[in-house]
Amino acid sequence: MSDAAQAAATPAIMRVDHVSVSFGDTKILDDLSFSMEEGNFTCICGPSGCGKTTIMSVLAGYLAPQSGSCLFDGQPVSGPSPDRLVVFQENTLFQWMTLWDNTLFGPRIQGKNLKEAGEKARELIHLTGLDGFEGKFPGQLSGGMQHRAALARALALEPGVLLMDEPFAALDYFTRMTMQELLVELYQRTGVTVAFVTHSIDEALLLGRRIVVLDRGVIDARYDLSSLPYPRDLSLPGVGGLRREILARIMKQNLH
Repeated sequence: MSDAAQAAATPAIMRVDHVSVSFGDTKILDDLSFSMEEGNFTCICGPSGCGKTTIMSVLAGYLAPQSGSCLFDGQPVSGPSPDRLVVFQENTLFQWMTLWDNTLFGPRIQGKNLKEAGEKARELIHLTGLDGFEGKFPGQLSGGMQHRAALARALALEPGVLLMDEPFAALDYFTRMTMQELLVELYQRTGVTVAFVTHSIDEALLLGRRIVVLDRGVIDARYDLSSLPYPRDLSLPGVGGLRREILARIMKQNLH
């Protein structure tokens, strides 16, 4: 079965149906609809002010739409849930806990089997390259290591969907590149469904298997990248053309 056919046969784990959100007289999202298939990596891309963070808040359950609905696994989203974990631009590690305790915090609170959770935590710490730092506190880790630790902690809960709101935007170029490569590896190893908000077209093309481009609260374009190799780099045939097309759309938005 081709990648496109596989995607078509895979049920949507999250669905946004005709969602609208307004703050006062300002409409932020306007009749927005899209879905995310289980195991897919969807990048939501666009300039500042297009509604990226607002739709992420709806997906996370932090914000209820004025109209329309957001469904997770067929059920209405009514609030935050560990099934839909959010990774923010600034990590939210507990500063008074070691890396090990941070990673095990969620499974422990949920009452999961600690032996199994510990094995999972050890695997994730290894995958994120943090072996030997289990006893360190966040303040003893570099910025890049803290971001890796935040990823390990999120994945330790085995969420249905990992929601990522411009998580690498504040990192320097080389650390950001390293985190992008790590995220692709973790995505492939775990099969977690990812929704990733970014203003960077290159980042969306590098990470995403689907790209949704927003324009002031509406969907301007959708791209299915399943025909392109994955993992991919920006020098692949066809990627340059897509980049120019998406850039032209976003530049056109900025002119209006």
